[in-house]
Amino acid sequence: MNTDLMNQLQTRLAALAPESMLVEDESHLHAGHAGNSNGASHFRVHIVAPCFENKPMIAQHRLVYDLLRDLMPYPIHALALQTKAPIKGNS
Repeated sequence: MNTDLMNQLQTRLAALAPESMLVEDESHLHAGHAGNSNGASHFRVHIVAPCFENKPMIAQHRLVYDLLRDLMPYPIHALALQTKAPIKGNS
């Protein structure tokens, strides 16, 4: 597990002011894969943030990728995203 890179992802994504965020290092699942051969990492990110409200999924993903652009394709080879806006409660 690349703890430093995971911490860097969490720090950068904090700029989206998420209500919840889970960053998982899935690099071990891709051992031997071409993108993993140079030590590049694979991550899965689940993030719920108000800034995603009323935005299509592609726009939500762009917000994330804009914060991480310089980390791809190395040291991050793959990034699986699950993004959504918070569910508003009834008042």
